[in-house]
Amino acid sequence: MKRIAEAARLILLLAGSNAVLLFLMLGGGLPAAAVCLVLLAAFAYINLRPIPRTAPMKRIYQLSAGCELLRLFLITATVNAVWLLALLPSAIRDANSSGFFSGIWMLVWVFNALAILLLEAILFWNGMIRVYLTSVQLGLKHRVLAALCGWIPFLNIWYLRKIIRIVADEAEFETEKWELDETRAESEICKTKYPILMVHGVFFRDFRYLNYWGRIPKELKRNGAVIYYGQQQSAASVEDSGEELAARIRQILDETGGEKVNIIAHSKGGLDSRAAISHCGMAPYVATLTTINTPHRGCIYAEYLLNKVPEATRQKIAAAYNTTLKRLGDENPDFLAAVTDLTESTCLARNETTPDMPGVVYESVMSCCKKAQQGKFPLNVTYPIVRHFDGKNDGLVSVESAKWGTKFILLEPEGKRGISHGDVVDLNRENIPGFDVREFYVDLVKDLKQRGY
Repeated sequence: MKRIAEAARLILLLAGSNAVLLFLMLGGGLPAAAVCLVLLAAFAYINLRPIPRTAPMKRIYQLSAGCELLRLFLITATVNAVWLLALLPSAIRDANSSGFFSGIWMLVWVFNALAILLLEAILFWNGMIRVYLTSVQLGLKHRVLAALCGWIPFLNIWYLRKIIRIVADEAEFETEKWELDETRAESEICKTKYPILMVHGVFFRDFRYLNYWGRIPKELKRNGAVIYYGQQQSAASVEDSGEELAARIRQILDETGGEKVNIIAHSKGGLDSRAAISHCGMAPYVATLTTINTPHRGCIYAEYLLNKVPEATRQKIAAAYNTTLKRLGDENPDFLAAVTDLTESTCLARNETTPDMPGVVYESVMSCCKKAQQGKFPLNVTYPIVRHFDGKNDGLVSVESAKWGTKFILLEPEGKRGISHGDVVDLNRENIPGFDVREFYVDLVKDLKQRGY
């Protein structure tokens, strides 16, 4: 049935785009005009509603609709191009012939070609706009490359097919994700005893409309989790950030009347959380701490680079960063303190005075890349540097540095693709083959619930 419907859409689009030619072939007059108007109306309807409205979400529908329109454009544009080329020799012969009606056929060919060009453009841009506005997986790179390749013959066809494939895979994946969440919605598998406090890493903030954790919090909430955010400054010493988190935990407990929180902390956020627990009296109020790609033993390369950069340059960079982040809401950002607290010597010294506290469950997760190009900029640049100094890493943190607590999970998906420091918190909103980042966190929180936390 689906194939029949698609074939019908193709026939109607092809007929509608050749309305000028059909009008003459049908002998002109009102009957021919009526047929052509019906075909043009069908063309417009297909553009408005290219597929049945069966998608579970508006975004998924627009993704699927845009993908279908681009498919239809690719097929009809190819057929029409071949059709026009086949008719062109006859039109040229007619234009070169003598007689009263000479050139009429060429004129018809030109008008029909212009009509096809206009209607195919409508079909293409309708699909492209829908896809550009709703796709997450295309990203900036594919959007820019598609715009550039659009001007190069044959390459534009190849890249359009690539876009269609990416968007079709995204629509299918998101549909399956939605269906999975619908089937388990009532189970609330992520509704833990204690709320989840998600703590960001260095050089980022918890912005309201640009979530540091990508699509993860929404997925956890759909499955019953209660989510809060650390809201500490983007860059400060570990001890200062620990005090901020301690105040945040007290605020959450006052608001909810709860006893404890479960902390999931990424990167430096894991160090900040340990400081809050061990140095700021938060041990009685934290049930679990799960650190994600946290440099517990520091970064050797960070110490090397920090020592190599001239003092004047360090101060200039720090001043620029601190001034900018103050304007964005940080009360007292300290770039150099944050970077220094990530060095190996500082982290090893801190570990001696920051013991794991009784009653708190400490666990850790780490991911890694296999090649430099697997990380988005600037992680693709830092990866080989970190590998030289620290070994196996995610573009910023080494695997050995991230191991902490009674349980350690190393994420290594099959194949060539790795999981970078940003991928593990869905920073790029990318669907990575072999690793569903949203489902990983659902399983992580589900496990906390099953263990009574």
